[in-house]
Amino acid sequence: MSYFAAAVVRGPGGWTSSEVDLSGVADIEEVADRLRDVDGAGGVAVMFVESDDSYLVILRVDEDDDLRVFGSDAMFAEESRLGALLLGDVEEPVLEIEDVIEADEESDDDGESDAAPPAPTDADPVGDADLLADLGVPAHKLLQLCAHEGMLPSDITAEICQLMGCADEMEELREA
Repeated sequence: MSYFAAAVVRGPGGWTSSEVDLSGVADIEEVADRLRDVDGAGGVAVMFVESDDSYLVILRVDEDDDLRVFGSDAMFAEESRLGALLLGDVEEPVLEIEDVIEADEESDDDGESDAAPPAPTDADPVGDADLLADLGVPAHKLLQLCAHEGMLPSDITAEICQLMGCADEMEELREA
């Protein structure tokens, strides 16, 4: 399986980004250590791991050093060594995508939302869907993005980075 892993770090001067090599990592703690290494200032560090245009895993490390993980689909852990490494220990359930879709449909009925609700999906997100809430991406928005049929992991990452305010940094990294 091919993958792209990139980290964005928020420091005093704003966001910076860098690609992260995950080859040779033995466990999730090594992945977290590589993310911490990117963030020398001890601020907020977020890593996006996109695999085979099918799966997205988001990892976050803050100043308090706790690792938080979200995966777009639990199936990733069953289909690859990298997926098992990133999501194998994730037990915390997230909101159900169907609940988010229903909530969106209800808000559409109330006339509060102009966006079309996402179509039902086979994705089974796992982990902490609220890990980016304080950065402008609440759990329901993250789940909406994962539920939106036809969106690639790179599209979801781009949308998240736009909401977080680091889209230019991520785009520069992809173009490099």
